[in-house]
Amino acid sequence: MNRTLQEKLPELEVREEFTLLARNYPLTQQILRTDVSGMPLEWIDYREAAGLYHTDQVAYACGTLLYRLYGGTCARTGLRTIVDVNSIIATFGHTGNPGNLRGAAYTPPLNNQTLFRRDAYLCLYCGARFPYSMLSRDHVTPFSRGGKDTWRNVVSACRRCNNAKASRTPEQAGMQLLAVPFTPTYAEYIFLKGRRVLADQMEYLIAHFPRSSPLHERMQRWPM
Repeated sequence: MNRTLQEKLPELEVREEFTLLARNYPLTQQILRTDVSGMPLEWIDYREAAGLYHTDQVAYACGTLLYRLYGGTCARTGLRTIVDVNSIIATFGHTGNPGNLRGAAYTPPLNNQTLFRRDAYLCLYCGARFPYSMLSRDHVTPFSRGGKDTWRNVVSACRRCNNAKASRTPEQAGMQLLAVPFTPTYAEYIFLKGRRVLADQMEYLIAHFPRSSPLHERMQRWPM
């Protein structure tokens, strides 16, 4: 990619002629970046993807063709720069890739967005599905009883069940926990962080899940 295209990237949002194949995909569609071995790394946008092509960091691409970016014309060849951006791009280098860590070496940050997605937007006490705004983070073993704010000690709960349980364990409150909380692997965490994950991106990430991952079953229950 030449400098002309890099300078024009901010115009892509308002000039339709610069994105020939973007009509079926909004410019907010995320692109899955992996390392050269195929290990998932992160979600990036089309600008970051264009920058990776510009700096020759892209090893290969696969998945759906999302955008075709047109840049300036090369003075030497007379040809116009064209960059195809796919839904999955692999980049050179392994440095700092948490996905290469095994076992308990990596623990993803805990936040409600990924927690509620992990639990399929279900209250793990009453089993009903709720929108994000009506769910809360419940500590299975409360702080007052030595519980920690960790993946293995938190579940999604509706506010009614959370209030009914109060500062008690499920056994003390006479409430059954419907599923065992777990810590996502890095690939699972990347999946849980994704917005509008495309089918090919989903298939790619699932291939990196442990066979025993509870997400295989929970994903079948996600709201469409």
